[in-house]
Amino acid sequence: MLERPTTIGRRRGRFDWFAELSAAFVGRAAFFATAVVVVVLWVPLIFVFESVDTWQLVINTATSVIAFLLIALLTNTERRGDEALHRKLDVLAVALAELMSSTDDERR
Repeated sequence: MLERPTTIGRRRGRFDWFAELSAAFVGRAAFFATAVVVVVLWVPLIFVFESVDTWQLVINTATSVIAFLLIALLTNTERRGDEALHRKLDVLAVALAELMSSTDDERR
């Protein structure tokens, strides 16, 4: 038996809630603006570090870690969205099949 669409959101765990909130946060213009500010502030730090290699290593490591975590969170959110969409389509397909079968029964 298929679930009703109203019960779909009740099975989310803590990680799913966290992933959803994170996706909502990073999807805002404020997050992008903050990322731009961080990069702009990072550029003059070349004078603080002794070599360009250290300077590049710092930003590359930080951005790689952040990108990895964001991809994991956004993938989780996308997967749950796809599952919810498929469940809703299943409910619609069942309802349509029942409607078609009742119409066929009335014609006979």
